[in-house]
Parts: sequence; structure tokens; C-alpha cells
Amino acid sequence: MAVTDQPSYYELLQIQPDASAQELRQAFRRLSKRYHPDTTDLPQIEAQEAFRQVQQAYLTLGDPARRRLYDAGLQAQRPPASTAPAPATPPARAPQPVPVRRPLSGGEWFALLLLALAVVFSLVLGVGLAWARGTALFTAPSWWAVAEQTAVVLDLPSADDRPAAPPDAPLQPSPAGPGAVAG
Repeated sequence: MAVTDQPSYYELLQIQPDASAQELRQAFRRLSKRYHPDTTDLPQIEAQEAFRQVQQAYLTLGDPARRRLYDAGLQAQRPPASTAPAPATPPARAPQPVPVRRPLSGGEWFALLLLALAVVFSLVLGVGLAWARGTALFTAPSWWAVAEQTAVVLDLPSADDRPAAPPDAPLQPSPAGPGAVAG
């Protein structure tokens, strides 16, 4: 590779050479929003060229095999290292910002409003159609009807008149059976 005046892909994406795949992806997204010809205020030709360079850098650095070849080419371009001793500690990386929960955008609020309206409309429509057809909105379970018949046949007090049974009292079936008539 010949030495050029163009910045390295790392400088172009504004990341460190040891950046992770996630940091690379975040840098690409940030810069592609800035330089995409459809979303930028830059002149069309300048935006297209900048976006093309960002894409090429991301494609090269995003693929591990291409990244190794690119890094080897960068090492070959650098002048030989001086005989000065290497620093004892690696250079500190810039601290990464802590992710923060962001407020919902206007479009997200609108989507939630539409979803809530759809749920309410579905419920109102279902209840309204059931009411218009004369369908009962509440149907007692089958055991309820058997219990009411048994109470009438055996002349038991209604549920409102009976004292509440203790919670540990066992339930016992009627000795005559559920449909027996006293006689």
C-alpha cells in the first residue's frame, strides 16, 4: 500500500483501533445519519463521497478477516518504532457514555395511542354486538345452576341468608344426589 494523505478507517469512523464490534456499529450509525445524502444538509456530491467512505470503512473493519489485513497494511505503512522503551501501561481508553433511558418520541406516543384506541374499540364492538344480539354478557357456570336447584329442592336458605362456612369446613355432597327430589 502506498502512503496517502487520507485518514485511516479508524480516524474516519472516529474510533480507536481496538474498538469492539458494538463501538464500530455505533460509530457507523452515527456517521451514516450525518452523511447520508437523504438526511444531510451537505451538498449532494460531498455527502455521497463522505457516505461512501464511511460505508467502505465499516465494511472493511466490520469483517474480521478484512480488518486483520487492513491492520497489517497499516503496520507496514508506519515508520519503524524508535528504540525508546514501550510504556508500562496501555493507553487509557476514553470512557464510554452510560446508556440512559430516553423519553418516547412523538411517533412512539402516537403508535401507543393508536394501539390503545384499537383495544378499546374492539372491546366496545364486542360488547355492543353481544348486547344487540341479546346474548347474555355473563353466563353462570354449570355448577352454579346445579347448586341453585339443589338449594330450592332441599328448601335450603339462599346464599344471602346462610352464615359463611368456616374456611376449613369440608364440602359434602347431598346424600340424595344433585338431582334428587324429596318426597
